[in-house]
Amino acid sequence: MAHDLSGKVAAVTGAASGIGLECARAMLAAGARVVLVDRAEDRLKEVVAELGDGAIPLVVDLTSPASVATMLPGILDKTGQLDIFHANAGSYVGGEILNGDPDAWDRMLNLNINSVFRSVHAVLPHMVGRKTGDIIVTSSIAGLVPVVWEPVYTASKHAIQAFVHTLRRQVAKHGLRVGAVAPGPVVTALISDWPKQKLEDELAAGGLMQPTEVAQAVLFMLTRPRNITIRDLVILPQSNDL
Repeated sequence: MAHDLSGKVAAVTGAASGIGLECARAMLAAGARVVLVDRAEDRLKEVVAELGDGAIPLVVDLTSPASVATMLPGILDKTGQLDIFHANAGSYVGGEILNGDPDAWDRMLNLNINSVFRSVHAVLPHMVGRKTGDIIVTSSIAGLVPVVWEPVYTASKHAIQAFVHTLRRQVAKHGLRVGAVAPGPVVTALISDWPKQKLEDELAAGGLMQPTEVAQAVLFMLTRPRNITIRDLVILPQSNDL
């Protein structure tokens, strides 16, 4: 599998840490050049220095339409093409609606939904023009199974699922594949607001996955023959009962 993505160029959003970083690392190991897209400029510099020559930093604030407008030109200026776009960036807010913060919900919904729509829209003309490309979106098991302790986050991922599958049917005629990777709970900064006891209980019970496991699932999706689309890939810890 080391050369399955040789000659390809990928871009991964939210790539400075967590799932995005591990997906970028896996694509690099498979032979691709990878543009790591994130707003955390200092962190990007650190990880690119670690990852080597095939890793290319690109500072973009996905919540800013003006910044997103610079994303594809920045990618093409550095690489000349784009074969794979992984819309991975997102955030998490859980908890009861009764005690929730609507402003925090708005910030999450803007990143989890609007920035995905806008960034995918930005790369589509290039991929359609080339008649080939892969778009992967990081969804969640919450996009398929409503999770009672995270209603607004669940709603955001249901929106992503709807977008992925309608877009997939629209662009298949252009040779593009679109799919969603839908993990259960992953050990990243997104669950840093979990109650301490809940986090400890899940770790002890084996109810959390590592970002590397999600990265391997994404690599599986990308390395299927072109006539095969992995529409949804759900991965869960063995002890998860969702």
